[in-house]
Amino acid sequence: MNEKKSSQPAAQANSAGKSNQTMGEGSYEGTRDYQKNIASYLEDADVAADARAARPASKEEAEELKRAEKEGLSRSKARGE
Repeated sequence: MNEKKSSQPAAQANSAGKSNQTMGEGSYEGTRDYQKNIASYLEDADVAADARAARPASKEEAEELKRAEKEGLSRSKARGE
């Protein structure tokens, strides 16, 4: 009844030898995929048209977005304008 426990965490022990492991935040593979997708988007998309489509639909919406930005910046440690 005196069983020795593995010194490896369960996640490592269960995934040992598997090639399809879950990647965590900040993985090299995730970064490569993101950069590849961004480059593909910039090559194929009409960025100017996307920017025009993202503009506020009304003056009220523009003001609401500015208020939200100001509120977000007030909680940020980064310097905003």
